[in-house]
Amino acid sequence: MVIWITGLSGAGKSTVCNRLWDLLKPTIPELVLLDGDTVREIFGSQLGYSEAERRIQIGRIQSLAKELDRQNLVVLVAALYAAPDLLARNRELFADYREIYLDASLELVQSRDPKGLYARVRGQENPEVVGIDIPWNAPQNADLRIDMSSARSPDAVAQDIIRIVPRFSDAIASGDL
Repeated sequence: MVIWITGLSGAGKSTVCNRLWDLLKPTIPELVLLDGDTVREIFGSQLGYSEAERRIQIGRIQSLAKELDRQNLVVLVAALYAAPDLLARNRELFADYREIYLDASLELVQSRDPKGLYARVRGQENPEVVGIDIPWNAPQNADLRIDMSSARSPDAVAQDIIRIVPRFSDAIASGDL
């Protein structure tokens, strides 16, 4: 099973995935987390942030998720780049797949800016930012779209996701979570 969480930088992907991991790991020990930033670090810094390099990065994440899925692990993915063909490929690669879109406007993520990414863009120090000079392709077929414009807690967003994943919602129904 692969749960792929996407959205612009600053939408809350890593925060929500980490919260899901904290909530679910005690009862689902086969749960693993692939965060795009962590995968980038593991493979070293040879990839930049151009659109072509972002496609390579997503390919790496897909390959890792496919191998972990093959081993019957439950994979949470936090990944930024959401080209339609790459998301369609996920549906081909993974038999049990859920796509979650954390829908946050560019204005919202720029106001949050946890990594200072958008501030560097304004200072013209950082080209190749998705949503600014690389097109953001909002997922069109997400299994769940969560409006991040309200001040909802990571727990509330995690609960929304848990509700649409039968394995997770079954654990809630049985009182395991």
